[in-house]
Amino acid sequence: MKKHSLVRTIYLYLFTLVGLALLIISGVRFLDMGLKAFIFTKAEEEERLLNKQPLYPPIRVQKIAEPENEILEPKQEEIKLSQEEKNQIDQWINEYNNWQETRAKIDPITSKRHRNASLNLAMILIGLPLYLYHWGIIKRETKNQKDE
Repeated sequence: MKKHSLVRTIYLYLFTLVGLALLIISGVRFLDMGLKAFIFTKAEEEERLLNKQPLYPPIRVQKIAEPENEILEPKQEEIKLSQEEKNQIDQWINEYNNWQETRAKIDPITSKRHRNASLNLAMILIGLPLYLYHWGIIKRETKNQKDE
């Protein structure tokens, strides 16, 4: 009769439990993704709206209060930029326009679903062999103990 140590038994059951937990968690997350994509299609509308929020200006906007009895005339101060600064501004505008076009083509919800699907599939690919291997050892050993 072959006896196994308590530590080995705890190890086998613990890793079987970890594998099973990974399978359950990833299965629930896949089901949640499917329900949101096909049945509860409005569940992610708020997130979609937040991702389409307009960008804020790069500088703080300050409102200047006008005196009640006085009309302010705008200053006729001319700002002069060097050719290099103009080129930098043009380059920034082109890069910004390219970024906006690229951003308009990407649906943030679909992108998030793909990231979640990748994570869930990875959990299944790790959890399933982990569970099956350790549970197979446990079943084989308990069968051998019953036969002896």
